[in-house]
Amino acid sequence: MELKTVRLEIPDGANIIVGQSHFIKTVEDIYEAIVNTVPQMKFGVAFSEASGPCLIRVDGNDDALKAAATRNAEAIASGHIFVVVMKDGYPINILRRITETPQVVNIYCATANPVEVIIAQTEQGRGILGVIDGESPKGVETDEDRTKRIGFLRMIGYKR
Repeated sequence: MELKTVRLEIPDGANIIVGQSHFIKTVEDIYEAIVNTVPQMKFGVAFSEASGPCLIRVDGNDDALKAAATRNAEAIASGHIFVVVMKDGYPINILRRITETPQVVNIYCATANPVEVIIAQTEQGRGILGVIDGESPKGVETDEDRTKRIGFLRMIGYKR
């Protein structure tokens, strides 16, 4: 077995979700989950099959984001994974609906941070072991940091 890391491409102003799923209908169901929850969101979704023709299935409503999702799925090159690249919304807006999709098994990350995917390569293929999402902690929150956090949440409409 060989371990590798793959740095994902996240376009400026975008977020990414990486997860595991188990059925060809994943692309359609994630598409519907997003547009039925946040209709104005722009996104692309790519799903890698793990059997049959082993194709990357792609859908979405924005060509550039579909292309970014596809490039990330190609770089990961693992079966039964999906990548959603989105703008005009946040993962928090759609994550619950995506996880309620019957074939979704796991979410590895939902972020706008730099992401590295840790891959195991065997003779059979590749699989995701986990992700590195952003940077390591640099300390513990102070009262001033807490005030800034709450101010940020108010600014983006998540706290009154």
